[in-house]
Amino acid sequence: MKNTLHILTGLALVLTLASCGKKEETKADAPAAAPAGDLVEIALEFPKPMFIGTPVPAELPNLEKADPSKVIKSIMVPKGTTNLAKGKTVTSSDTAPIIGELSLVTDGDADGADGSFVELMPGKQWVQIDLGAESNLYKIAMWHYHKQAQAYIDVEVQVSDDAEFKTGVTTLFNSDHDDTSGMGKGSDPAYVETNHGRVIDAKGIKARYVRLWSNGNTSNDMNHYCEVQVYGTPAK
Repeated sequence: MKNTLHILTGLALVLTLASCGKKEETKADAPAAAPAGDLVEIALEFPKPMFIGTPVPAELPNLEKADPSKVIKSIMVPKGTTNLAKGKTVTSSDTAPIIGELSLVTDGDADGADGSFVELMPGKQWVQIDLGAESNLYKIAMWHYHKQAQAYIDVEVQVSDDAEFKTGVTTLFNSDHDDTSGMGKGSDPAYVETNHGRVIDAKGIKARYVRLWSNGNTSNDMNHYCEVQVYGTPAK
């Protein structure tokens, strides 16, 4: 009997020591919480509204219902984030815009008044911003012409380290619901332009170039840009 008790006592001691040395298990896929103070808030500067009343644009199958409560008025980004696009070089599929200069796209002014926007030729067109170097991109804010109540068609926002966008292309926003542009169907909604523009989450992706597409709007076939702001930090 004593031998049995000694054996049982020994087993209990071994199990106790084993459990004391075992580390607590954690989920491998659980993201680490960001330390307090890593993110800062940047308030977006909006131009004055250019029209009053409820807009009634031409119908689009993927047009979102306007909801003022969902307007993004500020963004949370890592410390050191700035508008990398301000003053940067802009190129376009339309090398001779009908109205305005391409430099208006990155001049820091999102106003929709005359003299504050660039108008490109009808049909599928793009503008491209060269940030000068590979960067960590967090948010992109864009304003098409918002003096009239209209929605732009087949809007796509892409980034790449290739200036010709032939390789390494990532699409961050795509409202081309039926692949009219031939670059793949998109699930993002079309929306009526306002002075609040549209903010796109770039999720920290690394890229040097930002290219924005559109294919006319619900009022006419022209393409317009008032401002594009790219919030990020230089890549290390």
